[in-house]
Amino acid sequence: MSKSFPFDEKKIKEIIATYPTPFHIYDEAALRQTARNLKQAFSWSKDYINYFAVKANPNPYLMEILKEEGMGADASSLAELILSDKIGLKGQQIMFTSNNTPPDEYKKAYELGAVINLDDISQIGVLEKALGGKFPEFISFRYNPGPDLQTGEGNTIGSPKDAKFGVTTAQLPEAYKIARDKGAKRFGLHTMVVSNELNEDAHIQTATMIFEMALKLSDEVGVNIEQVNFGGGLGVAYKPTDKEIDLEKVSQGIKAEYERLIKGTTLDPLRIVTENGRYVTGPNGYLITSARSLKNTYHNFVGVDSCMADLMRPGMYDAYHHISVVGKEGQPKKPQRIVGGLCENNDIFTCKTDRDLPEIEVGDVLVIHDTGAHGRSMGFNYNGKLRHGELLLKEDGSVKQIRRNETLEDYFATLDYPGL
Repeated sequence: MSKSFPFDEKKIKEIIATYPTPFHIYDEAALRQTARNLKQAFSWSKDYINYFAVKANPNPYLMEILKEEGMGADASSLAELILSDKIGLKGQQIMFTSNNTPPDEYKKAYELGAVINLDDISQIGVLEKALGGKFPEFISFRYNPGPDLQTGEGNTIGSPKDAKFGVTTAQLPEAYKIARDKGAKRFGLHTMVVSNELNEDAHIQTATMIFEMALKLSDEVGVNIEQVNFGGGLGVAYKPTDKEIDLEKVSQGIKAEYERLIKGTTLDPLRIVTENGRYVTGPNGYLITSARSLKNTYHNFVGVDSCMADLMRPGMYDAYHHISVVGKEGQPKKPQRIVGGLCENNDIFTCKTDRDLPEIEVGDVLVIHDTGAHGRSMGFNYNGKLRHGELLLKEDGSVKQIRRNETLEDYFATLDYPGL
């Protein structure tokens, strides 16, 4: 089984001649199409918006493209709020979902007019204090159903009852009462209980849960929930054998539940929003790296010029990323283990196992697929490894550098030490 990529051997070698490996490269045309597909799928829902999860890929050039396609931003930190502001998103085009939050971040979110989504009932007082006694007119809470919801083994976010995020079922009514007493007049409800989920039914079940909770809060507390956020759990088919999620099936399933539960009630029309990041940029990015060394011991190791500093998902989560060897498609394969140069035994792109790949030689170019989300953004500098740059393959076929490589000067910039 194989996966495609948006350039041939000639094109990638032309790119490498200007921008030596390694680098991440993103496909603008595919990125725009993914955004349009998501928007179209939920076109039945009035004022639907996807708040792009900035954590997935905090590059303003990509965020700007997504803004042009009608997306907002889901920010989780001060830096992500600033990025959202700088690309021109305003007010409720930004949603701020954080946890264990410092006061200055609440102040910035309030200043920008973002929808503030509180992670815990205790944060109501923290927010009020941060704002000098004021309180937002529009407030949302993150709901964690705990043991009331059982998720499948493939859910990368884990079991809700073990998650550090969100307000419990028992706490939620009290949270809205307190917020209302402090001056909130408009309310949202949010959850994030599945992640990288390819099972359409799981997303429909999430919607059912949220619709039912919104109705319960309306009946028991008297608050009118006007916006529900299902989170960003749409999955990516990382393996060639994975079946891509049927977006239309998800959308129509949620629509049926909306018509069954919400249509004709006091909550109708209820605004539906999502915060997909991985689904949007993940499949539309690639890590391009070159074979630097070969080592034959107990395994056939192929050392490449990138490492976990550029993509830590395989080493951190044992997560599969498909690998193509450019120009050797269809050639006989043998077991090989693709590794970086970090002093860590989990610095392996093939999930701590051998993978059958065409026989690789020094100088061969490898494409690591689906790195557009949680790739460059999760990078780090352990061992003094420098993170590499990002390129944009534009719709007209030209290439633009949208982030340069880190330098030693960058690495030493925070050290006040003579000679550095």
